[in-house]
Amino acid sequence: MAGLLVGCITNIILDPIFIFVFHWGVKGAAWATIAGQILNAFLYLAYIWKFKSIRLDKECFRISGKVMAKVSSLGISSFITQIAIVLVMAVTNNILVSYGAESKYGAEIPLTTIGITMKVNQVVSAVLLELATGAQPIFGYNYGSGQKDRAKQAYRIILTASTIMLILAFFVFQFAPMSIVRLFGSESELYNEFAVKCFRIFLLACPINGLQMATGVFFQSIGRPTQATILSLSRQVVYLLPATILLPMALGVEGALWAGPLADVLAFITTLVMLKLYWKKI
Repeated sequence: MAGLLVGCITNIILDPIFIFVFHWGVKGAAWATIAGQILNAFLYLAYIWKFKSIRLDKECFRISGKVMAKVSSLGISSFITQIAIVLVMAVTNNILVSYGAESKYGAEIPLTTIGITMKVNQVVSAVLLELATGAQPIFGYNYGSGQKDRAKQAYRIILTASTIMLILAFFVFQFAPMSIVRLFGSESELYNEFAVKCFRIFLLACPINGLQMATGVFFQSIGRPTQATILSLSRQVVYLLPATILLPMALGVEGALWAGPLADVLAFITTLVMLKLYWKKI
């Protein structure tokens, strides 16, 4: 935590200095981020060398194919999730610009408002993902020591907490979306109208998203990378990407928004099926 905080605080302090004092603009923001990451890395290294229970020697740094394969197999689902988010945002932006230009909203309004919606959704998703990631050691330790019921209990607790948070977020998205939009600046009437649609339609099924996140991390933690990867691929790549391309052909620019809840529901069903197949085997 100390390492993360030092990196973040350094970034925050250097941002205004590099941007406004040195007049580096966006490049300054990038250098501030890099400086924070470098300081963060050095602090972690300092901690590692001070470990009393773990001694690092040159043997520890030899690459083992077996270890690398195991680590890669467990980490691939997180990697796919991050890459898929970037891919989906790129496709969605292009679709909205294309179909938005043919609508009354124009190309810029859909592009800007979906960016706000996705960013807010990413913040909520990040909280849920870190909640599940924080439970990884609990999942893995109990499962590995044969206390599988405790691992399952921890999973249920994380799932419950995630669902409660998403339900609260759902009420804000549906009944007070402008309170969020105004944080980024409200523009014309058309801008506000489409921004509200983005939150209400694209995030319509957000309360059920916690199941996929918690289950994906759970499978990853207990050494089932195949199942975790399938769940990571399901929403973003298998469902959301095709829906974002196909639905606007029939529904116009709003079709890209309906792709969100459709993908959420299909991913939810996929996760339920996966749980039914493997829950008793765990």
